[in-house]
Amino acid sequence: MMSTMDEKVITAEIVIVGGGVAGLATALGLHRLGLRSLVLESSDSLRVSGAAFATWANAWRALDALGIGNSLRTQHTRHQGLVTTSTASGVRAAVIPFPANAASGSGEHEVRCLKRKVLLETLSKELPEDTIRFSSKVVSIQDSGYLKLLHLADGSVIKAKVVIGCDGVNSAVATWLGFKKPAFVGRSAVRGYVVFEGGHGFEPDFMLFTGQGARYGIIPCDHSSVYWFFTFISSSQDKEVERNPVKMKETVLNNLGKVPEEIREVIEKTELDDMICSPLRYRAPWEILLGDVSRDNVCVAGDAFHPMTPDLGQGACSALEDAVVLARCLAVAVLDRERSEQDQEEEDAAEYERIKMALSKYAKERKWRGADLVTTAYVLGTIQQSNGKVMSFIRDKLLAPFLAAMIVKKTTFNCGQLKQAVSSD
Repeated sequence: MMSTMDEKVITAEIVIVGGGVAGLATALGLHRLGLRSLVLESSDSLRVSGAAFATWANAWRALDALGIGNSLRTQHTRHQGLVTTSTASGVRAAVIPFPANAASGSGEHEVRCLKRKVLLETLSKELPEDTIRFSSKVVSIQDSGYLKLLHLADGSVIKAKVVIGCDGVNSAVATWLGFKKPAFVGRSAVRGYVVFEGGHGFEPDFMLFTGQGARYGIIPCDHSSVYWFFTFISSSQDKEVERNPVKMKETVLNNLGKVPEEIREVIEKTELDDMICSPLRYRAPWEILLGDVSRDNVCVAGDAFHPMTPDLGQGACSALEDAVVLARCLAVAVLDRERSEQDQEEEDAAEYERIKMALSKYAKERKWRGADLVTTAYVLGTIQQSNGKVMSFIRDKLLAPFLAAMIVKKTTFNCGQLKQAVSSD
């Protein structure tokens, strides 16, 4: 699939820009279907910032389709429910159980907190050697007949039949497709990870706390490690918290509200090096619906496609969905090479058209799902983080069960199996 033409030019059938969750999952989906890809990662190693993330049932269906679900389940605790608490009163506002299938340990509402490092390492180990090329930052994309030329910061050039942008919120591929930079939503998020020697002692619940201008969660990963997040109202000029871990921790501790001491202890025990802060950005749903998710032989997936606020916990989960759907659609186009008397030019033209149609099908299938998640996450976060007295009363006394159920409802989506669309007629 890949061949070196000279020291600086490489030819690859499928190039994936970005080696995060979306990029590696897409590469693995393609590999499972017999297609080799080249993943270009700008950093010099796997990017594990963010520590962990809530992995809902829709993501586990995607992980099962990729063939790695069971190995990841054994390393992460299954949660028994979503518990929402008001930070203004300290009273539980809603509890939604996650019933499991007694035989398999999975179920309709399977939820675990997945360590990012474990996921990325699992994905990379399943890929053929040399699939990932590190320290490879794409600086521009150029048309070249039926191919695209990717120019890298080190001077290298990659010739590709297909380009898939999985390069995050600041995606160079999304920019090439015409998308604007994702908009700042006026909030930021601090994320942390802590390990308790001897065990943390928490029940296996997704604990969500809302109100008083903040929204945060405490989520056990296994018997000893806990992931937490804290979102707060900020401004684009407020850089001090983002740059200073001491300020990060201080901001979180000063805004926890009325919560048990063991919740406060999670933040207090987190090392400064194990916290990060970043502004929250999203792509407006109408931009997703009206924009070019794919054009010619180029498309985007994951945060490069539908960056969203974390209020649904669906960023990485929906990226895994993208990976399965994209691999399924693309495999049909690339594997369906006609054996005919066509000359090379005609064969290249025919394959180019099949790839365009496959990426267009993927975009059509994923646009509405992406727009729905972005919209719901934005609205949910705005309501849950409101600090007004009237809204706080309505949220805590009337809306809490509805809002919690809304989170769970979005997890029932099923992206399907990898080979569903490539079965022979």
